[in-house]
Amino acid sequence: MRFNPFRALRPRPELAAKVAAVPYDVVNRAEAASLARGNRHSFLHICRSDIDLPADTDPHDDAVYTAARAALDRCVSEGTLVRDAEPAVFVYRQEMEGRTQTGIVGCVHVDDYECDVIRKHEKTRKDKEDDRTRHVLTVNANAEPVLLTYKGADEIAARMARDAAAPPLYDFVAEDGVRHTVWRASDPAAYVAAFARVPVAYVADGHHRSASAWRAGKERRKASSEHRGDEEYNWFLAVLFPAAELRILPYNRVVRDLWRQSPEEVLAQLRRVGTLEETRTPLAPAAGSFCIYLAGRWYRLTLDPRSIDRSDPVASLDVALLQDRILGPILGIGDPRSDPRIDFVGGSRGTRELERRVDSKEAAIGFSLRPTTVEQLLSVADAGAIMPPKSTWFEPKLRSGLFVHTLD
Repeated sequence: MRFNPFRALRPRPELAAKVAAVPYDVVNRAEAASLARGNRHSFLHICRSDIDLPADTDPHDDAVYTAARAALDRCVSEGTLVRDAEPAVFVYRQEMEGRTQTGIVGCVHVDDYECDVIRKHEKTRKDKEDDRTRHVLTVNANAEPVLLTYKGADEIAARMARDAAAPPLYDFVAEDGVRHTVWRASDPAAYVAAFARVPVAYVADGHHRSASAWRAGKERRKASSEHRGDEEYNWFLAVLFPAAELRILPYNRVVRDLWRQSPEEVLAQLRRVGTLEETRTPLAPAAGSFCIYLAGRWYRLTLDPRSIDRSDPVASLDVALLQDRILGPILGIGDPRSDPRIDFVGGSRGTRELERRVDSKEAAIGFSLRPTTVEQLLSVADAGAIMPPKSTWFEPKLRSGLFVHTLD
């Protein structure tokens, strides 16, 4: 695969912690506004520029994209973000709850995305693609990186370890307790050569960002009368982590009603699907099992393992089994991408959030699942298949604002 250094726009070291922000798509407008309140340096003013407009502004209004460009221009003119004099790549380490993952920051090629050298496992929504494509083209930059993974290469790991022995450019702990440390790589060309020997990479987190970066690059090509192939718009910003270091957290489900059934009727149907028993532990013990919170009690449902075709990388996923055997036939959830009766609870919110929603009557039933594994993700992508929606929640999240890749 192709990998390239870039002349980054990035924060002055003393401002890195103030600039760095959560990704645009993990917070709503109110949450983003709260996080950025009183902090003019926050990158949320760029990636969630709607927070600086009236609350009733349509998120796709022209003013939102214009405000994003203005915020980026302000950060540059005020010296909050400065441009590197030479193209570089960076080592980026995250530490959460005593566990670390270390990746390399650089640019990957839009043609590798198109030709499936960069493999996907999710469908994207056109409205979200349209939004981020417009954002990229208006600010003339990939403002937020895509999280990619690859099957680890010893030479890349050894080189990252050597580079991480030097003094860091940035080292701070964010408000969520995650430590972020960044080093400049000593020999960018060595990483370019090493990744040329990596056959494929995989989109782990950021399908809409990567699709939008690809679309923006294609649009810039069409608009150029002197396209050569070496322009910056042919590349987009990514952080590549070895697959063995990534962690996927559960992506649980709640359903707002029982589809005109009583709890007893739902329990009776669940008993026909598998072995159902009450439990005090709301964590599914093994693949092919689910914990269910209903009417103030936890139940564990275990499917007959002989009924699961483990040779099918998609149908054997717990999220697919839940949809195919319970959410669809018992609770009437047709398309989980669009059905307003289902909601998803990802990451560290855990099972207490399921209990809260059901006990408060926001939902009628909650489902606790085991997390999809990284190995399952790779298998689905290698098969050219698509996972059900909301199958993976990666934690920790990349911080936005530490690196910006401009298209010129």
